[in-house]
Amino acid sequence: MTRAHPGPDRSDDPAVPLPERRFGGSGGMFVTADDDPRGSAGPEGVPDGERATLAGFLRDQRLTLELKCAGLDAEGMARRSVPPSDLSLLGLVRHLAQVEQIWFRRVLGGRDVPYLYRTEDDRDADFTGAVADPGVVDRAWESWRAEVAHAERFVAEAPDLSVTGLRGGEPITLRQVLVHMIEEYARHNGHADLLRERIDGRVGE
Repeated sequence: MTRAHPGPDRSDDPAVPLPERRFGGSGGMFVTADDDPRGSAGPEGVPDGERATLAGFLRDQRLTLELKCAGLDAEGMARRSVPPSDLSLLGLVRHLAQVEQIWFRRVLGGRDVPYLYRTEDDRDADFTGAVADPGVVDRAWESWRAEVAHAERFVAEAPDLSVTGLRGGEPITLRQVLVHMIEEYARHNGHADLLRERIDGRVGE
């Protein structure tokens, strides 16, 4: 079977004009207020307690990733827009699905499940395997949404934030993992900002 290739790198091709920068909503936002599903306070006001606050901010970061990918075809999702980096939006979705799996299934859940993408031969297969194939894109979103759903159930059902797993033989609590996940998504959403702007000029928080 012929292997699909990553989206073409056109970022430094002088024949390809730079996209015009544009906001999707007012006030520097990516979408309009009516279309924005985020809001860590939620519809009922400020979250009550540490668990709800951490879960709310992590939810917003996850939704931001979805927004940054909205409306793109497989070629756009797989485009590596900032050479020589192999970062792409599809690679980020695959990477963050695996991060969710590692922390909530393997570390906190104690389950020795196979990695979604990483192999002995290619530890970066989440990025290197992010090719411009609609099936690859669909499976990436399916995996990401399944891992997010599992993580949300784990957090909701945990007796408290002191639930502990082992990472490299060292204990780590659910509280620490949630803070780390917010940081992980925030960092990669910054990458997503640049990737999306280079694809079609769409910018905004």
